[in-house]
Amino acid sequence: MQTTVRLDPITAELVASALIYASEEMGITVRDAAYSPNIKERLDHSCALFDRHGRLVAQAEHIPVHLGSLPWGLRESLAWLGARGRTLQPGEMIVVNDPYLSGTHLNDVTVIRAIYAGGRHIGYAANKAHHTDVGGAVPGSMPPDARDLFAEGAVFTPMVLVRADALVDETVELMMANSRTPHARAGDVRAQIAGNFVGERRFLELVERYGADLVEAALEKALDDGERRTQAALRLLPDGVVTHEDVLEDANGNPTIVLRVRLEKRGERIVLDYAGTAPQVPMPLNSVYGVTLSGVYYALRAVTDPRIPMNDGSFRPVEVRVPLGTILNPQRPAAVSAGKDPDAMKRKVERTKAAAARGASEWSSASFTASPRPRRRTKASMRSVLALACRMASR
Repeated sequence: MQTTVRLDPITAELVASALIYASEEMGITVRDAAYSPNIKERLDHSCALFDRHGRLVAQAEHIPVHLGSLPWGLRESLAWLGARGRTLQPGEMIVVNDPYLSGTHLNDVTVIRAIYAGGRHIGYAANKAHHTDVGGAVPGSMPPDARDLFAEGAVFTPMVLVRADALVDETVELMMANSRTPHARAGDVRAQIAGNFVGERRFLELVERYGADLVEAALEKALDDGERRTQAALRLLPDGVVTHEDVLEDANGNPTIVLRVRLEKRGERIVLDYAGTAPQVPMPLNSVYGVTLSGVYYALRAVTDPRIPMNDGSFRPVEVRVPLGTILNPQRPAAVSAGKDPDAMKRKVERTKAAAARGASEWSSASFTASPRPRRRTKASMRSVLALACRMASR
């Protein structure tokens, strides 16, 4: 017999807001417990909470490049386990850094915890942190001349890091054995474990206070609210099509690597298609699909309403198409260490800045068809979406 849950708007907002702060608290824990300055001082880490279906319900606003890659990485990692007949059991955590599963590059180590309440699976806690050295050809694990993934460091598919709430020493020792700074690796991954424990604790406190059924109903409402608010923001933009192109330099310094995107906005939906983008290259400029998603989501949030909750619902009106085998969606084992590097991105920004400020006369040449109502400022916002999406996806 199915129980009907009566959910009032105030309680729903309290639950959703509590989980958002819980993800922030996870980040504080990871920062404070970390060994390396890269996490403790540069704050290169992100934390999030998910429902039992693996849908993002709360993510702290830490690193833009993790906005789409962390949820994508959780889904891909769980699918990898599922394909092998495995699931995350109570008391377990897994660790993974394989970019083609976790969604960025080898330095970004992801730790995932399944959350259970009285034997009932209710969600996941996950975080991602940049480890300064995971092996490879050079210290720091980001060789500029890497031609494949193997030169960039040790590749870890999902491995059990915590079993029955106890650390699996063999997993930590394997990570230490593949790093030039082994003790920092052990300390940082323990900090990530602590972060997930905090997220789990806060999630379970809500379940204890309101009940699992009401919490799940509140999460469904939060996802629907995220979708509705994104749709409302998109309705303020004119319908139409815009195309844009940018270039990166190849290994010889020549601007031959083409980034091409076609943005189509109709009503409450927006589609970005990167067909025509250059094939993957034998150098570490490739960006896995999770990074490309992050670039798109970040650009859209920047030009619509950044107050929209960061959850899977807010992504529903957005479709991102990237051909497999391109620099923005490479195939294994393409090198990807610089695919999210902000310094590399900075070189490409100037070329696209002018696009955001171009006048209305240039919109027709960009294959844009606007409705008669939007003002010039709205058109510039659409152009900003395109320029940001092109350059952020490249990094």
